[in-house]
Amino acid sequence: MDRPGSVALRYRANAFTDLALDRAAERRDDAAWVQAQWQQPQSRVLAIDSEGRLLANAGRAAPRWLNQDERQRPDAAPSLLGLADGTAYFLLPADDTLANTLHAEPLGLREAGLTLTPFEAGLFAYARALAHWQAVTRFCTRCGAPLTLVSAGHRAQCTRCGHLQFPRTDPAIIVIVEHDGACLLGRQPTWPTGRYSTLAGFVEPGEALEDAVRREVHEESGVRVSQCSYHSSQPWPFPASLMLGFNAEATSRDIALRDGELEDARWFTPQAIAEGVEAGTLKLPFGVSVSRRLIEDWLALRGGEALLQRVLRAASAD
Repeated sequence: MDRPGSVALRYRANAFTDLALDRAAERRDDAAWVQAQWQQPQSRVLAIDSEGRLLANAGRAAPRWLNQDERQRPDAAPSLLGLADGTAYFLLPADDTLANTLHAEPLGLREAGLTLTPFEAGLFAYARALAHWQAVTRFCTRCGAPLTLVSAGHRAQCTRCGHLQFPRTDPAIIVIVEHDGACLLGRQPTWPTGRYSTLAGFVEPGEALEDAVRREVHEESGVRVSQCSYHSSQPWPFPASLMLGFNAEATSRDIALRDGELEDARWFTPQAIAEGVEAGTLKLPFGVSVSRRLIEDWLALRGGEALLQRVLRAASAD
């Protein structure tokens, strides 16, 4: 039988991943080339508002691509996202009035993962992360002078000392822990009643991912992890995370909530998960999250495909 996290269980791409886009990083400093792409009539422009939402068309079923007239805004600089099938894609920050002007509707990233095509959802995640970094990276970390965006929006250069800053991503581990046929799930006090998820936390400086798995699980639940293996990853720009999914095995089922992050943590068998979701007493993580993928893959392995389908049918009615 395949071990949890085996390649056989990772055939599906996580939401916002598998983006078929050439990011054209080697062309970002070629201002003439970037400007030529910007002027192409077929180029496509995503607009992201100040809250990180995509401006979508009526019904929010697709992005509201800006036409050549709408994209000419002197108060906002475009950023090159990349190329796909010969078409250039750009990000343009949107002010608070643009949505009304365009008769567009704001769309959040979680909703986008369920409604947009995989390419559009992945492009939105990329654009949202870049837009957030641009919005919060305003002053030089060396001398405090203002920054200006360069390299088609992918670098911020100090106007005084010339120091460059680069987009940052905050790595975080997320893990499904198993012991003797049951998995460990926890809930935070702010979540809706019945919501349980896999444990997660940010990687600290100078820390290996495997060490972060062991530390976070023990800090939050008191459970000791003996070994772990990588499952898959997912960009999670809320606002700038990269979720690194793991499977892990515990040495015992002893739970002792330690750092105040969790309101509750408990062990669930596959049957208990199915019965809880069907009864409405257990709510799983959002369907677009890698946390949900970890749980579904574990259920398929430990409970079988029929049990997984029971859970999926019940969760879809939630």
